[in-house]
Amino acid sequence: MYDFVLLLPLFLLSSFLLINVEAIGQTTCVSFSSNGSSFPVVQNGVATQVFISPDEWPGVQRAASDFVSDINLVAQVKPALSNITASEATTNVSKAIIVGTLGTSTLIDQVVNNTGLDVSSIRGLWEAFIGQEVDNPLPGVDSAYVIIGSDKRGTIFGMYDLSEQFGVSPWYWWADVVPTNHSELFITPPGCSHGSPTVQYRGIFLNDEQPALTNWAFEKFTNGPGGLGTATPANGTGSPFQSEFYTKLFELILRLKGNYLWPAQWASAFCVDDPLNQPLADLYGIVMGTSHEEPMMRSIPVEWSLFGDGPWDYNVNAQNIYNFWVQGIQRAKPYEGLYTIGMRGDGDLPLIGGIQLLEQIIKDQRGIFSNIFNTSDVTTIPQVWTLYSEVEGYYEEGLSVPDDVALMWTDDDYGNMRRYPVASERNRSGGGGVYYHVDMGLQSTQLSKMYEQLSLAVTRNATRVWVLNVGDLKPYEREIEYWLSLSWDSSLWSPDNVDDFVQAWAQREFKLDSSDAAMVAEVVANLTRYNARRKPELLNSTTYSLINYREADRVVEQWDALANASTAIYNKLASDLQPSFFQMVQHPVLASQTLGKMLVFAGQNNLRASQARLSTNDLADQVQQLFEKDYDLEVEYHSILDGKWDHMMDQTHVGYYYWQQPMANTMPAVNRVQSRKQALPGVMRIVPEGSLGAWPGDDQFDCALGYNCPSPTVILDSFNPFGNVFIDVGSGGPVSFTWNATVNATWLELSTPSGSISPDSPEQRVFLSIPDWSQVPVSAGNLAQVTFTAVAPNQSDLVVPVMVQAQNTKEQVPSNFTGFVESMGVVSFEAAHAIRNTSVADIFWKELPGLGRTLSGVTPWPRDGDNGANFSAGTGPSL
Repeated sequence: MYDFVLLLPLFLLSSFLLINVEAIGQTTCVSFSSNGSSFPVVQNGVATQVFISPDEWPGVQRAASDFVSDINLVAQVKPALSNITASEATTNVSKAIIVGTLGTSTLIDQVVNNTGLDVSSIRGLWEAFIGQEVDNPLPGVDSAYVIIGSDKRGTIFGMYDLSEQFGVSPWYWWADVVPTNHSELFITPPGCSHGSPTVQYRGIFLNDEQPALTNWAFEKFTNGPGGLGTATPANGTGSPFQSEFYTKLFELILRLKGNYLWPAQWASAFCVDDPLNQPLADLYGIVMGTSHEEPMMRSIPVEWSLFGDGPWDYNVNAQNIYNFWVQGIQRAKPYEGLYTIGMRGDGDLPLIGGIQLLEQIIKDQRGIFSNIFNTSDVTTIPQVWTLYSEVEGYYEEGLSVPDDVALMWTDDDYGNMRRYPVASERNRSGGGGVYYHVDMGLQSTQLSKMYEQLSLAVTRNATRVWVLNVGDLKPYEREIEYWLSLSWDSSLWSPDNVDDFVQAWAQREFKLDSSDAAMVAEVVANLTRYNARRKPELLNSTTYSLINYREADRVVEQWDALANASTAIYNKLASDLQPSFFQMVQHPVLASQTLGKMLVFAGQNNLRASQARLSTNDLADQVQQLFEKDYDLEVEYHSILDGKWDHMMDQTHVGYYYWQQPMANTMPAVNRVQSRKQALPGVMRIVPEGSLGAWPGDDQFDCALGYNCPSPTVILDSFNPFGNVFIDVGSGGPVSFTWNATVNATWLELSTPSGSISPDSPEQRVFLSIPDWSQVPVSAGNLAQVTFTAVAPNQSDLVVPVMVQAQNTKEQVPSNFTGFVESMGVVSFEAAHAIRNTSVADIFWKELPGLGRTLSGVTPWPRDGDNGANFSAGTGPSL
């Protein structure tokens, strides 16, 4: 793990999360009014000029241009950016901002010499920076705020850190976040500084990028059919992922303090699609890599299909594959990279040959490094091996991996890490890493889950490289930022401030007050919680129970409440703020609500068809309407901002038949009953809560035989969490009727004793309750009868009795009882509500707010308590 320097104590976290909501997870050093000792960036309409040295890294010079443009976006005045040497700085300006990299910028080195500024805290570190005001830094300059990086990215991060605090979101282009305007900008003492990050290589992987991201990029950046851009689709691949696209992405990654990228690869080849891609990445300061199936900086399968010879099988085609890899390393050598090694089979499938073949492959690949880099010490060349799928099994079986190679541990594609480094693996010189997914489903990754999994990676020293599979990038803006914030400085985050992150994010992106930001945090928490219960692509019409615990009905109520809460915030926003909110909150909520309700209603439709209920048709209509609404939401997303994000929601997502995306969105199957024909049993259908059957008439769920079944029975328990049970009175056809219900027990109460049913209003729900259990005789077999009678024109009255069993044992919960009460044979409680939390060796069970399907989760705490030792069964902390 990389050491932290220059950090405020953790107890100050809440203050620098809240003082300046323009920045998230940073020590705040920006104010918008002078306090007498602050350094002016913009004051009285005048911007302090920025100096940078001509011999500075090109990427730093490019970022400095962004920096002055950011100031202009916020304050509507642009500082002069001057490329000057130390001898040229005799401009007699009172103040300046001086930016540069220690040991590279002669201007910065001169400032350090002139002022005696102590830079020992960052010298030689990875991506660290300091910011501080100094007096008389250069001839003719009275004072300056200096931003000094330990290396080029440290300097870049020092500038972007301030840009965000000034009011420019990292997502200003990618999510259309409106910059916050301030007429004056100041930097407060002692300035902003940061040591090396928690994770050395912090990046994302564009994956499964067809059709959405690919179609969008083709339209926006190329001059191909339907394209609005200027670039010609790449020769040989037709890829739109060329330098104009990647420069936007490189900038975003750096603004988020990332540094590493696995580029799009389904039908693209980063280094082939545009000869500028790789040198531009290096100029920006992005470390390039390739995914777990693409060794030696070659894009698979595209480059092999274009330039390879023979099968992708090292057993029979080793020399051709070896030569292919040689060319990849030769091409990448001039640039900064973290090289993926190893090999998987064709199509990202298991490699035929197992451990012995893989060890030979690694030996050959390291020989290539030695030859191309002309060194016998290949440990100086950064390498990573992703232990994905069967490769992890090979490792467990004894596959030998050189100690200097980073071992990247993976999740199961659904956010659950398969394993972490054990004690013997935590001190490997190559370190460990994490490969994690958020691209499966509509925003279904809970940030609390991400924290829980990644904080374990930190304590187990898997901090060399983290890569997040982000699919099409959008709509995972929030997850990407949280991922990179954790990897930048994990010490700032805890299980208890996940909502603080989201609130600060909402205030920065949507200019909300603290109350509305808290509401957005609740919306986001519920959105990801509901989607994480069962990822959207795995939902079907029977995922949620249609008869037990009112589960399906409660799921619909939750989705509706969530959509209402999100819409209330959206409607309060100024029109220029609505597009970003729609992209990052409103659309994910409405799209998830639409899909969730569509599938629940399809399940209810199918059930009601089997119950001969006319409302079957109403549910079929609602499913159809929701299916159309799903596409309407896609069109709305594609239409905002004059179609800026056209195609970004092209991904099909309704009607999965297996893991792969459906080739077309397919509405879930629904049934209809003949609306003009009466059901055989008569005009009325009676369906008690918890039953798949319906009365009167024959139904396989009414009894074992399915015919000549007895009257239905419902049970009321004095500890029933709902306090009642219900009976649905429904229509069996086109005939309108009135109904009434009579009760033969004084202790039983109905919510309504009568009503009217018609084709336009085919259902009514009647709740049965016992207001005073003391009036119920003490007997487990207490029975009452509710008699439902339907009266229809020209038909005999239809009578359906329902038996009600009241389970009253006269037992009362003692006033001094602490615990949980059984009802209907079930005891249910949240883990966090456990009445006993027994610690061992100062390790206890800590609540993780927001984790899980309902309230929260629990985990042993502290993370590295007892030095990570295991307890034998029955001896550890317990709940």
